[in-house]
Amino acid sequence: MNTVEDYLNGQIILIDKPLNWTSFQAVNKLKYALINKLGLPKKFKIGHAGTLDPLATGLLLVCTGKFTKRITELQGQAKEYTGTFYIGATTPSYDLETEIDQIYPTSHIDEDLIHETIKQFLGEIDQKPPIYSAIKKDGVRLYEHARAGEIVEIASRKTTIHEFEITRIALPEIDFRVVCSKGTYIRSLAYDFGKAMNSGSHLTALRRTKIGDYNVIDGIDVTAFEDSLTTDV
Repeated sequence: MNTVEDYLNGQIILIDKPLNWTSFQAVNKLKYALINKLGLPKKFKIGHAGTLDPLATGLLLVCTGKFTKRITELQGQAKEYTGTFYIGATTPSYDLETEIDQIYPTSHIDEDLIHETIKQFLGEIDQKPPIYSAIKKDGVRLYEHARAGEIVEIASRKTTIHEFEITRIALPEIDFRVVCSKGTYIRSLAYDFGKAMNSGSHLTALRRTKIGDYNVIDGIDVTAFEDSLTTDV
């Protein structure tokens, strides 16, 4: 088991984040477990390398001690996600955080159209972040503008989709696997994918499975990590 010195010198903890937890909550849980159960100093450094939305599960890399200096490098690595698009309806947040606001036709959608549409999203693409996101506009996070009912113009940004495959088609649901660059919003991909098929779409499930060479298979549940620490401080 790792010692206090190990965590201060630097560790990368692979966490499998549960549903409905914020990334901040997961890091805080680890922080206080390490302080209270292992005896780390109260002001030791800890942080994660890439936020996961509360409605997403999967790999969260948590860096401790000197390894917090590696966060930027880790954030820049390619990420793999799996999940589900719901075809034929959109929500303002592009996921299940908000209610369906519009219904679209789907009778024209078949497997050929789905597989053909994927090709539009491979390589470098222009993507607009969701209005319900933590990006700041005029010093205020976009989701705060959205919740206040304010309409703001969001600039598109370049992002890269390295791999994009459909793993199950059971309309209105489509399961997918995608490998993408830093800064890609899978919620926006869901929205744009529906639009590209002359319909609508939103994200109903999302799991981050890889960051660079790190795999969620090697991840541990937050509570299981806490339980693994002994209290013999």
